[in-house]
Amino acid sequence: MKSDVEELMPRLLPVETCDTGEDFNLNEPPRNPQEYLRQVQLEASLCPDVVVAKIDPKKLRKKQSVNVSLTGCEAAPQGFSPSLKWQRQQVSNFSEIRQSISKHRQHWSGHALDDNVLMPKQDAEEQWKKFCLGENVYLNSPPIDPGTEDQGLDYVKVGFPPFLSIVSRLNQATISAVLEYLINWFEEREFVPQLGRWLYALLACLEKPLLPEAHSLIRQLARRSSEVRANLESQEDERLSPLNLMICLVASQENLSFDNHIYIYIYI
Repeated sequence: MKSDVEELMPRLLPVETCDTGEDFNLNEPPRNPQEYLRQVQLEASLCPDVVVAKIDPKKLRKKQSVNVSLTGCEAAPQGFSPSLKWQRQQVSNFSEIRQSISKHRQHWSGHALDDNVLMPKQDAEEQWKKFCLGENVYLNSPPIDPGTEDQGLDYVKVGFPPFLSIVSRLNQATISAVLEYLINWFEEREFVPQLGRWLYALLACLEKPLLPEAHSLIRQLARRSSEVRANLESQEDERLSPLNLMICLVASQENLSFDNHIYIYIYI
């Protein structure tokens, strides 16, 4: 083992090999540079090659629930925060979805797309906004009366849902780019269902460990979600639950990997 380490880490200073038989007192200061380096050698030789920490998993389970605050997030108004049970359930569901996507990514990416699904290039920001949100939302068009339209869905107008056959084709660079496009759009617009579906899907497709840019993006998402939530006038607002969900998932991703089946829950 020691010879392997020496081959991987060649010596940078011409120091003679320490003779363990020499009488060195590690508690006394070295008298010269050569003696100092020899004392360092001796201390290193006394250390084990491998150290294993003794951790009691039972103690960790008792301390999993903590309060976590995301910098810049506004506190939830009275009665607008979800229960701890709800948070745990959402994090558990999200973890299962992430693992399923990771496991079956190759399978879903092999599914053929419909002819009308034309995925934009990675740097086509405006095209991705239209693709995910639909032209109606992107152009801020008034809602269409269902009675005046055919029964079939026009995905160009209402936005393409984040089908697994679509998101499984996105590499990590594209996932981060589209996430940035949608979060930037959300900074200036209101929350809509199409946005929530895509944000959830993209968060589930992010691979661990998160890059610094991804951390910054999801913090931005949590701050904006808390800002919109703080301005809601009623607990019955249909946007409340998805906004709480965004904040909950971001806080969980910021603090612990879902892949380890250990979660940190937040009171938001």
